[in-house]
Amino acid sequence: MAGSIPDLTAELRTGTGKGAARQARRDGLVPGVVYGGGEDPIAINIPFNVLFKRLKQGRFLSTLFNLKVEGQEDVRVICRNVQRDVVKDLPTHLDLMRLRRTSKVKLFIHVEFEGEEACPGIRKGGVLTVVRPEVELEVTAGDIPESIVADISALEVGDTLTISSINLPEGARATIDRDFVIANISAPSGLRSSENEEDDDAAEGEEGGEE
Repeated sequence: MAGSIPDLTAELRTGTGKGAARQARRDGLVPGVVYGGGEDPIAINIPFNVLFKRLKQGRFLSTLFNLKVEGQEDVRVICRNVQRDVVKDLPTHLDLMRLRRTSKVKLFIHVEFEGEEACPGIRKGGVLTVVRPEVELEVTAGDIPESIVADISALEVGDTLTISSINLPEGARATIDRDFVIANISAPSGLRSSENEEDDDAAEGEEGGEE
């Protein structure tokens, strides 16, 4: 199931070159270029406040957008570069690449956990500790999952859930080669405290026996 792809609205930029780009910045816009996808590049402007807000949200370079430009068909794009002012560190230009539906793209996908009510570890007082709420996957642009499902219904206290335990969508793969941890069921805080106390008592007993 394809996830919800956020819109990114822009306007066509009339004129090219440094003069047009400087004028766009004076007007509170960030100039950019859309290229690739077997079509000619087009020059665009994006409102500074809109782009700045997107950048603050994080992972702008790994987010797929639905680019909306008046007079143009909507197209899926991913940002390949954001140029910034060397002093103020504010965006001054961006490059967007068009994607075909068959293009491969790396995106962070949300992990949805299910089976908490049946999980024996949680029923015994254990706590679900989420290590990776999102996982970076390489997926096909035309078949982006809204989320991946992690089933914890069989986990006991102390068990871990790794990426190899999750059924990834067809054609998708994790960008990290090793079998990394997604979540674990940790012991209740009270149990951890009592275990630590027992360890301390045992250590003191060993020290006392050496005298």
